[in-house]
Amino acid sequence: MTDSPRPRDTRTALVDRWRDTLLAARSGAPGPDPLPYAENLLARWDEPQRRYHTTAHLTAVLDRIDTLAPYAADVHAVRLAAWFHDAVYRPDRTENEERSAALAERALPEAGVGEAVTAEVARLVRLTVTHDPAEGDGNGEVLCDADLAVLAGSPQEYAAYAAQVREEYGFVPDEAFRAGRADVLRQLLALPRLFRTPHGAAEWEARARHNLATELELLGSPSDPR
Repeated sequence: MTDSPRPRDTRTALVDRWRDTLLAARSGAPGPDPLPYAENLLARWDEPQRRYHTTAHLTAVLDRIDTLAPYAADVHAVRLAAWFHDAVYRPDRTENEERSAALAERALPEAGVGEAVTAEVARLVRLTVTHDPAEGDGNGEVLCDADLAVLAGSPQEYAAYAAQVREEYGFVPDEAFRAGRADVLRQLLALPRLFRTPHGAAEWEARARHNLATELELLGSPSDPR
């Protein structure tokens, strides 16, 4: 389940996936060539400050959305939200989700996507701040589950993910990073459920909680968030 590096031809596959999703989200409405939008987004996902939030992560999230698609009310909006959810990413800033949502609000109408779908994509991107969708929010549940599924990897896969996150925050001293990371882990463990879709709850919940608690212990903090 690790968001590991993919072969170079995966970039072509991502462009194809973007084109198919954008055309479907347009619902037959005219619009400009999808390719420049794909290239712009992929350039963002390839920025040098990224170690975990890369095109490998994007691909993994899109793959998981494919698995969870039956639970979404508008899977095309969810896929677009996956493309935009970390399109703006600076580990030294706190407004990444808001800036990513604003980017979607600017780019999607220009790309031919209607107002309602654009608004839903932006809402979903903002939801990734908390990963806590409301009951019955199928689109939000699918996106958040797909984004958090990395937490349910094997011990080796989870360790690789955690190491990539640490690399992204390489500018933060060890003591400060451990404290901040522990706070994030406690917040996740305090959620009544990490995964909201039936598939996520059955396949990922227990393993993810075990991984989170193990990392928290390794950071020198108690594993019980309460």
